[in-house]
Amino acid sequence: MLMEAQSAGQTSRVGPFHGSADALALAELAAKVRPLLVITATAGDAQRLLEEIPYFNPALKVHLLPDWETLPYDSFSPHHDLISERLATLYQITQQAFDIAIVPVTTALYRLAPVEYLAARTFFFKQGELLAADELRKQLTVAGYTHVAQVLSPGEYSIRGGLIDLFPMGSVLPYRLDLFDDQIESIRSFDVDTQRSIYKVNEVRLLPAREFPIDEDGQTMFRRNFRTRFEGDPSRSRLYKDVSNGIAPAGVEYYLPLFFEHTALLTDYLPANTTLVLHHDVTPAVEQFWQDTQARFALLGGDRSQPLLPPRDLFLTTDAFFGAIKPFARVEISAVDNFAPPSPIHNPQSSIPTSPLPPVAVDRRADEPLNQFRTFIANYDGRVLVLAEALGRRETMLEYFREHGIPPASCGNFAEFLASDAPLMLGVGPLSEGFLLDERRLAIVTENELYASQVRTRRERETRKTSSEGMLRDLSEVKVGDPVVHLQHGIGRYLGLQNLDLGEGATEFLTLEYTRGDKLYVPVSQLHLISRYSGAAADTAPLHDLGSGQWDKARKKAAAQVRDTAAELLNLYAQRALREGHAFKLEQHDYEAFSDAFPFEETPDQRAAITATLNDMQQG
Repeated sequence: MLMEAQSAGQTSRVGPFHGSADALALAELAAKVRPLLVITATAGDAQRLLEEIPYFNPALKVHLLPDWETLPYDSFSPHHDLISERLATLYQITQQAFDIAIVPVTTALYRLAPVEYLAARTFFFKQGELLAADELRKQLTVAGYTHVAQVLSPGEYSIRGGLIDLFPMGSVLPYRLDLFDDQIESIRSFDVDTQRSIYKVNEVRLLPAREFPIDEDGQTMFRRNFRTRFEGDPSRSRLYKDVSNGIAPAGVEYYLPLFFEHTALLTDYLPANTTLVLHHDVTPAVEQFWQDTQARFALLGGDRSQPLLPPRDLFLTTDAFFGAIKPFARVEISAVDNFAPPSPIHNPQSSIPTSPLPPVAVDRRADEPLNQFRTFIANYDGRVLVLAEALGRRETMLEYFREHGIPPASCGNFAEFLASDAPLMLGVGPLSEGFLLDERRLAIVTENELYASQVRTRRERETRKTSSEGMLRDLSEVKVGDPVVHLQHGIGRYLGLQNLDLGEGATEFLTLEYTRGDKLYVPVSQLHLISRYSGAAADTAPLHDLGSGQWDKARKKAAAQVRDTAAELLNLYAQRALREGHAFKLEQHDYEAFSDAFPFEETPDQRAAITATLNDMQQG
């Protein structure tokens, strides 16, 4: 074991761990004592550990409490996917359904909704239960969900007769409830893009849509606290009026304490037997956060119509943070000194020392590109695991190694590597940096060591793909007065957002103006129908007549031109297919040496074009 369990209130220091050995240490500690709350000095380390820990022990339930990804006192709200992930993690913590929870220290400073808020507003729907649509609508309204025409994002629902589409917070997929009278006949998950059902489920968990209540009780509490905290006439505040009307304005999250009698700390959510792990020195990060927050408060706090809560009402100070975590058993992982010599570090409080890898980088311009790596495995008195980033990369590296007389054995996972006695194995894993475990005589090498000069992208959150370059991803991409194109109605001018109640609760609409002052109201849920106008100057954009057929004629004309162009291209490609071309052989070593000369990170479009070109050249 790299780390041992501690008693409540006790602190031990371990490390430092080189490379991604800290993820291995945490996985091994969690196998013996759980649950763990890992507080990292940076958000990057939190995301890295979330990806790396399950590689060493896939059975562990690892969750991340992400940051809002907004600056303190920002006038816009966090993305709903982040709120969804935060609520899901907090719920798992309250249910003790986690082994490791990871949180950046700046996120741990935020004051949260009381634990009872989450418990009281979490519901379950099961197949076969009775469910009245009107009661469900009230329940969803209390939970803060938004009624839309088509469900696209967490926190939305749609009721169409006996079908109820619901995208619960904390869920990866939305669900479709099929009612037979007032009974839930079936529950199926479905795809947002195709609207097709995927698989059946027996139960759906419904978390609140926000981290604060916006129902009548929440509004009443907000108004009372607002009048108590701030001087002046509250009716002059746009924020006060919006919340009083049941609207959650952008940036309202930084007024969260006004919705409750008292707030909670992250430690209030934790089971008493939780072991806290401080990953590297978190104190400088806390102090820098407070310095930045106080500077923003001083800069933005002068607007009387938009008063701000003092930082102490929203965040924990350094002393308050360490006071909150003091009752818990604590393990502190020290960071590797950047200026330390590259030699093994033996910490007396760590039973297994780690070391950095020696240089093993591939030099593709050398006569023997793998010379450094070959020298390392020849002189290393232990076993070596090489990790590729993906299956495709593993096959490429396997072929490359074999070409140079280094045949590694295949490895499916870390447990398989430990069970094997092969001196060199090649697998796939998400580790960002390799390391040596000296006493175990094990070495892990990643692509970042082998291809140190090559720009590599970190794994990012899964994003929605779209085939339209002009499609709006967010309302921040368009401003009032800009011309936009509606897929069905043509070119109009964007006039801003407006809340309308069509009998199913207030819904936010985009207002588009066409010729003769005609207006079209488009639900925000149908933002995918709107694209940017890319023709003439914005001031002289030719607006269309609503209902005149002008847009349909333009679309038909463009479609005819597209068909003519497509026919010409098909004819051209048919002629090319009949001619015998030259099929080039791709020499992976030479190609990667050529790629090394490009010092930038390729965009997704560039990577797609490069792949298509290479495939075309190899086919002849």
